[in-house]
Amino acid sequence: MPLEHAILAFIEYMPLSGYDLKKLFGVSVAHFWSTSQSHIYKSLEGLEKKGWAEATSILQDGKPNRKEYAITAAGHAELRRWLVTPLPMDPVREGMLIQIFFSHHSSNQEIALLLESRMVEIRQHLHLLKTSAQAAIENNAKQIPDDRAPILWQITLDYGIAYYEFELKWHEKTLAAIEELPNRGKA
Repeated sequence: MPLEHAILAFIEYMPLSGYDLKKLFGVSVAHFWSTSQSHIYKSLEGLEKKGWAEATSILQDGKPNRKEYAITAAGHAELRRWLVTPLPMDPVREGMLIQIFFSHHSSNQEIALLLESRMVEIRQHLHLLKTSAQAAIENNAKQIPDDRAPILWQITLDYGIAYYEFELKWHEKTLAAIEELPNRGKA
């Protein structure tokens, strides 16, 4: 499961709490993998049961105890195995395409509004990738003593940017095609 393996990879750098992991997901891999706090905690429990991670409670003054997870030798072995195992392609699930597919009763203007709204979101997301995500890579690179990791992080960010740039171009092309449709729906 990619979430478990992503967590193993993060705790390979250093022991982390579930809260720390959620923050790291948000500033490092969110452009291609998202998760919730509850999924992280459930996965941490699973990793501990499998013997791939172990938890240590850290006492804190005036705060609840902090539970940090560290990777075990078995976890290292599993992570290495997973990192070199080809994964099957994930099926595409895009709700907006379902809307377009069944929009034959919608007006051209209604369909165009869907596309234009999505294009605004894509532009905002691209801006975040090119600014915040890029800054996070540069900041994290200073904290991890590995010259290869930042290059690989950049490769995944470049993928995210290219993906959304393609999606924006597709929306622009589709918007032009929608304008040429016979208008059969209600305005």
